[in-house]
Amino acid sequence: MVKLTMIARVTDGLPLAEGLDDGRDQKDSDFYKQQAKLLFKNLSKGQHEASRMSIETGSYFFHYIIEGRVCYLTMCDRSYPKKLAFQYLEDLKNEFERVNGSQIETAARPYAFIKFDTYIQKTKKLYLDTRTQRNIAKLNDELYEVHQIMTRNVQEVLGVGEKLDQVSEMSSRLTSDTRIYADKAKDLNRQAFIRKYAPVAIVIGVVIILFWAKNKIW
Repeated sequence: MVKLTMIARVTDGLPLAEGLDDGRDQKDSDFYKQQAKLLFKNLSKGQHEASRMSIETGSYFFHYIIEGRVCYLTMCDRSYPKKLAFQYLEDLKNEFERVNGSQIETAARPYAFIKFDTYIQKTKKLYLDTRTQRNIAKLNDELYEVHQIMTRNVQEVLGVGEKLDQVSEMSSRLTSDTRIYADKAKDLNRQAFIRKYAPVAIVIGVVIILFWAKNKIW
């Protein structure tokens, strides 16, 4: 199953588009996104050996294609067929070049083509079930071979120790910031609730006291 999709410019590592997730597994999502960004950074320095590569990382594999100075990257479960993963990337590459090819070099801000997420989500659904007739036909396509595509470990690619510690630290910071934001949001909601209903509670309290006092007098 496709878990993550990102597209970046190789010359400077600038993220161009991303398949937006639904917020589940947020901690893992942040961690692997940071790994992907470090991969893009390495690629921008010319630290790559092939235009197509698979990279083992934890329970997943990154697969990427580089063409036209753009890197198309996806992260899939270990069990997901490598052949389908690269055909998925080929579909994204062809459409991205067709729609945005003339603007890639001039893009100046991150995620300038974030609207491409619509196509990413639509294409991802087509590759979701590996047992469909369409995907079985792609798996049996002898003209598209992936056996020669190199597979490496993420520690080899990013470097042992320091780079992975950096990813962990960045991910922890994102998670911590998210918690702080959530706590602040709860406090603000609580304060808003108090401001809204405190006057009503006071009025009701005064009415009850007056009613009680009136009964006492009578």
